[in-house]
Amino acid sequence: MGILTVVEERPTPPSVYNWRIYVLAIIASCGSCMIGYTSAFIGTTVALDSFKDEFGLKDISSAARNLISENIVSLFVAGAFFGALLTYCLSYFIGRKWCLAIGATTFSLGAGLTCGATGNTGLGILYAGRVFSGLGTGVASNIIPIYISELSPPAIRGRLVGLYELGWQIGGLVGFWINFGVEAHVPPGRTQWIIPFAVQLIPSGLLLIGSCWIRESPRWLFLKDYRKQAMDNLCWIRQLEPNDIYIQEEIAAIDKIYELQKSTVGLGFWQPFQALGQRPNLQWRLFLGCMLFFWQNGSGINAINYYSPTIFSSIGIDSNTVNLMTGIFGVIKAVMTFVWLLFLVDQLGRRKLLLIGAITGSICMWVIGAYVCVVEPTKNPQDHLTGSGYAAIVFFYLWTAVYTPTWNGTPWVINSEFFDPNFRSLAGGATTASNWLFNFLVSRFTEQMFAAMGYGVYFFFASLSFLAFFFAFFLIPETSGVPLEKVDRLFEIKPVWKANETLMAQLREEEVQFRTDAKGEATHKEVANGNKPESDSA
Repeated sequence: MGILTVVEERPTPPSVYNWRIYVLAIIASCGSCMIGYTSAFIGTTVALDSFKDEFGLKDISSAARNLISENIVSLFVAGAFFGALLTYCLSYFIGRKWCLAIGATTFSLGAGLTCGATGNTGLGILYAGRVFSGLGTGVASNIIPIYISELSPPAIRGRLVGLYELGWQIGGLVGFWINFGVEAHVPPGRTQWIIPFAVQLIPSGLLLIGSCWIRESPRWLFLKDYRKQAMDNLCWIRQLEPNDIYIQEEIAAIDKIYELQKSTVGLGFWQPFQALGQRPNLQWRLFLGCMLFFWQNGSGINAINYYSPTIFSSIGIDSNTVNLMTGIFGVIKAVMTFVWLLFLVDQLGRRKLLLIGAITGSICMWVIGAYVCVVEPTKNPQDHLTGSGYAAIVFFYLWTAVYTPTWNGTPWVINSEFFDPNFRSLAGGATTASNWLFNFLVSRFTEQMFAAMGYGVYFFFASLSFLAFFFAFFLIPETSGVPLEKVDRLFEIKPVWKANETLMAQLREEEVQFRTDAKGEATHKEVANGNKPESDSA
């Protein structure tokens, strides 16, 4: 299967795969670009000598300096945690579109504050800016996958939600390389470290401008009973007329699931909370969604994102080469995200990617940890890497190449598909908040872990990746190609590893019956109006 291959659960007009759906997804993904950038640039920016000179960090102990670095990172992540929780309330009352605008505005405010920090004002304003940027990040990271998934045709939903991950990696690529650039071409001083902070305003500004143009999610509008606007938006996005059979099928599926939700969960603000307490199946799904992010963070990715200088130093890379090695790390992530987006997420499926990534990533981490254990590069520094050192670097980049198209973006895609429409916003807030909670723990304690455990950190991440394989194999069903309104049925089928195949066969049978019934109804109307059916008049 190639770039243009789609696997459809029902006959789909070619116009459904049009430029509008891609543009809407790209605009929304500007938000993930700002998240990726701000997550990537901070570790190497606070390590710049110009930043340390500005805030007097060279005059304090290494432990105190590490604590400040951890505070700058972890305050951002803490803000993202609370922003993700806030998103359910915002999205319920004002919709997906304006949530994106609020996220972009809050993030821009935070980025502006960080640019105002100086040695005279101290780190307080920088801390405040990081909290506001985190709040905007939490809102955006929650609502973007939900928004894109609600717009997407099932056959390319993984590809479109994958643009969220692609935006994240493009932002990360810029973030990883920008410090290499400013250190090489900008003289030491305030300008050198302020440029990386100021660049945050570019993707957030693009998202803010774009959010004024994009269309509101038709599914949210149907949920709020704004049927005319919902129909208009759906037809505009699909480039089809209201009487097209594809549109009629999609609306029928949406109406059916909302009627079911109305009779079981309810459509109010508090009803999803009550349903969560009363329905073990929803609790189980929410647990699975949160655990996906636990295992994702357990791979070690955010330790590397935030503290790449520490990671590379532990392998034996000298400080002059760290920015270059970090930049290469960003390039590999971006390239492999393209591979994931175009060739893997919809064609190979979500489940297989998780299984491959978990076991391969575990092997790579075991090898890196063994190298650090045996060679102890930090205790035995050399002016050049040995053969085993190069092997460790190869396995590190191999881990990056495998992790990125498996566990990096796939949990976001799966969580955007797991839940009932009326439960999706609440579940999205909870699962995204769990991601930032696990992220916070990693960002807050990575430096201490390396100080206390050394090579054991790699064995720790390797063990978690190994356990993630069994979690995915026994508990995570394949969601690829399943309409959002049919996901409930996916979790009713056992065993998990056959659920997708069984459900898709059932849906194909139901599709044939729906079209047969629709044709029969049209024929009946023609006869009732005194006209012969077209097949009889030929």
